[in-house]
Amino acid sequence: MEKEIRCYGCGAIIQTENEHQIGFVPKNALSQDHVLCKRCFRMKNYHELQSTTLTNDDFLNILQTIGEKDCLVVYIIDLFDFNGSMIDGFIRHIGMNDVIVIGNKRDILPKSVKDTKIKHWVQRQLKEYNIKPKEVFLTSAIKNYQLDEILECIDEYRQQRDVYVVGVTNVGKSTFINSLLKHYTENTNELLITTSEFPGTTLDLIEIPFDETSSLYDTPGIVNKHQMAHLVKPELLKVILPKSELRPVSYQLNSQQTLYFGALARMDYVTGDNQSFICYMPKTLKIHRTKLENADQLYNRHMTLTPEIEDIKTIQQMAAYTLTSLDKKSDVVISGLGWIRIEPHTQVVIRAPKGIGVFIREALI
Repeated sequence: MEKEIRCYGCGAIIQTENEHQIGFVPKNALSQDHVLCKRCFRMKNYHELQSTTLTNDDFLNILQTIGEKDCLVVYIIDLFDFNGSMIDGFIRHIGMNDVIVIGNKRDILPKSVKDTKIKHWVQRQLKEYNIKPKEVFLTSAIKNYQLDEILECIDEYRQQRDVYVVGVTNVGKSTFINSLLKHYTENTNELLITTSEFPGTTLDLIEIPFDETSSLYDTPGIVNKHQMAHLVKPELLKVILPKSELRPVSYQLNSQQTLYFGALARMDYVTGDNQSFICYMPKTLKIHRTKLENADQLYNRHMTLTPEIEDIKTIQQMAAYTLTSLDKKSDVVISGLGWIRIEPHTQVVIRAPKGIGVFIREALI
């Protein structure tokens, strides 16, 4: 039986028969020591995305096998989209295994907010999901932030066991692992895991040996359909995924005023006194203020607002969510797009594509 070969970039099983299926390489590429599939090659060199036939059930089945092993689980969450980072039934999937939670993209949050405050906020949020990690860390995978402390903690808790890095798509799992590889080994850039802003880049388990008896595994990202990234065209991902520190933008709104976030979502302030709404969105996403009475017409004529979702022609096709903050400042979250901090006892209506996660939570900042 021929030995199974896997793409070092995405974990797919290498095959030479069908170039339209995952894992394809030309036969002459099999002579190389490390094989990169055609899909990863095109993604790395030409920023092209080849779709796959894999479903989210395939990825969940991989996650389910982790619960059957004795291992350490490293759960990567996205600090920019915490709620969108939550995996349904996470505890059920991983069984009794120990968990370390790592909040990635610390560099996206304002430097003025102390790490301790963010960590305590993350711990309170995790408690609501019944997740009780051994440790919580903050990191920026692209800036190697706190890698030493994280690696020491992983080594302490794994106790010679395998380690599985899990999370939803686009939280930065593969980027985090690549940072470890570059920081602590002599690995060259040619032998790094494939990363991109495209959801579902990693297709199967990628094994990176710790020693002769244990390994670190990168796992495919679980698709969370609540996130905006799954609705926009691939070329628009650069607009909604922040690459630098968020700059809060404050709007003083009277009642009957509206904020549009591109043409992807909107917030209506229907009743209340003049007050401040602070938006934490990517700098590349344009925010447009208008009167509520003009808001529907502004969207429906498709002239001013960009980017938009192709399949949504009128604002009436979006879902509407009425949210009210309690007796403290809150964040109104549009999953994958950002959040708006609102004052206590404030009511807003959020319009967003059907299925996109819209939440209200304790204010992060």
